[in-house]
Amino acid sequence: MNAVFVYYAESNLVALIIFGILLIHDLVNVDRQEKQIKYDRALVAFMLYFVSDIIWAAQRFGAVPRTRITVALSSFSNFFLMAGITYLWLRFVTSVVRFARRDRPLFKLSVLLPLVISAVAFILTYIIAPDLIIGVDLELGAAYTVFQISVPILYLVAVLFFAVRKARSELDSEERKNYLSIGIFPFIVLVGGLLQVIIASDQPIFCFSCTILMIIFYIRSMDTQISLDPLTGLNNRGQLRRYCAQDSSSRADNRQIYVMMLDVNDFKSINDTYGHAEGDRALVIVADALKKVTGMFSASAFLGRYGGDEFIMIVRTADEREVELLISAIRDRIENRCRELGTPFTVVVGIGYDRMMGDTDTFAKCIQRADKKLYLDKEYLKLKKRGRAEDGVADPR
Repeated sequence: MNAVFVYYAESNLVALIIFGILLIHDLVNVDRQEKQIKYDRALVAFMLYFVSDIIWAAQRFGAVPRTRITVALSSFSNFFLMAGITYLWLRFVTSVVRFARRDRPLFKLSVLLPLVISAVAFILTYIIAPDLIIGVDLELGAAYTVFQISVPILYLVAVLFFAVRKARSELDSEERKNYLSIGIFPFIVLVGGLLQVIIASDQPIFCFSCTILMIIFYIRSMDTQISLDPLTGLNNRGQLRRYCAQDSSSRADNRQIYVMMLDVNDFKSINDTYGHAEGDRALVIVADALKKVTGMFSASAFLGRYGGDEFIMIVRTADEREVELLISAIRDRIENRCRELGTPFTVVVGIGYDRMMGDTDTFAKCIQRADKKLYLDKEYLKLKKRGRAEDGVADPR
């Protein structure tokens, strides 16, 4: 058997096995999120493409008879699967960037339309003028190349648009880089495919580039699951422990460290009255407010969901007044967001904070002090709400 075909087929089989392992690992996960499901669909499409590519290589390198039927079957399946892969990747990216209209029927139809139009045009072209797709010498025609790359490029441009759009609105620099990479990496894969077509058709460059891309994104997905709370997108308790273990004494640029604890007032009442879905929405409103507000100040901040309806902020600033301004801005942002969304409730958060008291202090002790002030603040807010707060009652923070 042709040695080139054996090498080409083995490369695709290895990629197929790797993708199969990733898929199985995801399928046994009982807590699969929307983006994982859409990522898995793209995985399946890639796996089908690797099988199709092996069949293409078999007729290309003489492992099976090269006839119009074998050329048509392998080339047509590659065309449809390539368009399907990029379509599914776009669907995956819209879930990653949390595009609000991604599941609306009109949007899903508009995304699917280029694939359908291209497929119909491709089939009609082959019926009317087959030599434009597959020449008399059984080589693929220029029309095939146009069809092969037009829809994938269109989808990848859309991917780049959504990624850049999300990155521009992202305040965290690391998250901004992540979103940009989502938009740029697929073009690297496309370049790999073009290099294979143009200068090295006997080398599975596209297979290698696809495998590298999907492994990178899978590792990032695992990192996200390990470090982030799936509901709010904030750092989870484990990431908080890792953050605290790294450095509890840094005073760069004379900045002090403040630990701020936040808690949603009457959260149980929101769950009991309006349901857990609305309770989740209340938590997301708070988390989004924290992300938005911290980007408005010069202070750097670690944001995390401490547990349940409790949140934590570790703020580094040279001016304690900035902490007070942060608190005020957070409350204003939450109140305004509830009004914008028309929620049947208004989210009110209790907030307490305390400063790290030198190198002998610890995050654990500071969190305890901030937590005590949090509950004093919650009691103050309850008194204020009931109209029994007296003029002499001071804000306990």
